[in-house]
Amino acid sequence: MKPHIGITDKNLKNSIELLSVTLADAMTLYTKTRKFHWNVTGESFMEMHKLFENQYTQLEKNIDEIAERISKLGGKTIGTMTEFIEKTRLKESPAVYPTSKEMVKELLDDHEKVVVQLRKDITIAAEENADLGTADFLTAMLLQHESTAWILRRYISE
Repeated sequence: MKPHIGITDKNLKNSIELLSVTLADAMTLYTKTRKFHWNVTGESFMEMHKLFENQYTQLEKNIDEIAERISKLGGKTIGTMTEFIEKTRLKESPAVYPTSKEMVKELLDDHEKVVVQLRKDITIAAEENADLGTADFLTAMLLQHESTAWILRRYISE
């Protein structure tokens, strides 16, 4: 059943697409963080292992919330690796196993890319789609990514 929440069908469709890309980015970042959790080595192994676990656990919650937001807007949530790969704005590095410092740097870069994109998406959701709920939802996601980026930045700051 189609929601009647004061947003045009066109704008609902646009918000759903925007959220689908956000979901693809979250899945890519989740998968990369899991990979790093599984493959981290070195002096700070346990600390980094736990850091990455905390981060992918938060991403997993975000993924579910994004999917539910899509559903609330009347959309169908993408759910295959092919769909995620087609829509993500982040890059993967198959068969590459960086050092723990390089892992932190790569995740920091990805979180910062997500922050930059979410700033644009929030404006689109609010101004173009007249979807303040999605704008607010994305703002909460932005704040989480900023916090994660800050934590990661502290690991490589000198």
